[in-house]
Amino acid sequence: MGILTGEEGDPVALENAAAQGPVILVCEHASRQLPASLGTLGLSAEALASHIAWDPGALAVSRLMAGRLDATLLFQRFSRLVYDCNRPPESPAAMPAKSEVFDVPGNAGLDQAARDARTRALYIPFRDRLRGLVETRIAEGRPPVIVTMHSFTPVYFGKPRDVEIGILHDADARLADAMLAAAGTDGPYTIRRNEPYGPEDGVTHTLREHGLSKGLPNVMIEVRNDLIQDVAGQKVVADYLAGLLKQSLPAA
Repeated sequence: MGILTGEEGDPVALENAAAQGPVILVCEHASRQLPASLGTLGLSAEALASHIAWDPGALAVSRLMAGRLDATLLFQRFSRLVYDCNRPPESPAAMPAKSEVFDVPGNAGLDQAARDARTRALYIPFRDRLRGLVETRIAEGRPPVIVTMHSFTPVYFGKPRDVEIGILHDADARLADAMLAAAGTDGPYTIRRNEPYGPEDGVTHTLREHGLSKGLPNVMIEVRNDLIQDVAGQKVVADYLAGLLKQSLPAA
């Protein structure tokens, strides 16, 4: 028996499937929902509302950007604590036993059968849906641009972060280079390359799996979550990022 019930529905959501723009927006950490079969994973309500369970604001910003860019949006409907869809199954971080300062009791000591069940329930449908979407666009003669959307906490392990937006890339820096050039140095946000994370942190799995493997332009965007905690902030950031992408796509 799988970890999801029929009532919980498809773990993958697809919005604006008929979009004509080139961008596919991907939000791996869109939700903090847990499958009923796993309870609370032994975590408090406070922990489950925090950034360890999801990327606050990332889905809202992604939806706004999808509208501005006429982009398709694909996202995971369950918490990254169950399975982090930006990690391959063999990665310990796919089902973390500890996230920042929080132990995750429900992820401690998972045997291979339990890991496989989560992989089948959440990761494989997510991977396959995105792969199919990309391959369909390529077959239609309109190869897509992969943009993954994330948010990060302003304070991590007690240390404040001054970067506000991170433009992340792996081996293919074409789109990241163009976006950083378009952003310049005197814009409204503190923007940096491969911060607060980079490829060495294992955060570019989706880019590698679905962008680099097919030679498609790709980028990962990280937004400090205090900037997008309300609708006003989300609109401002979405407008800004959509504008950057529009300027940058021809160069990529």
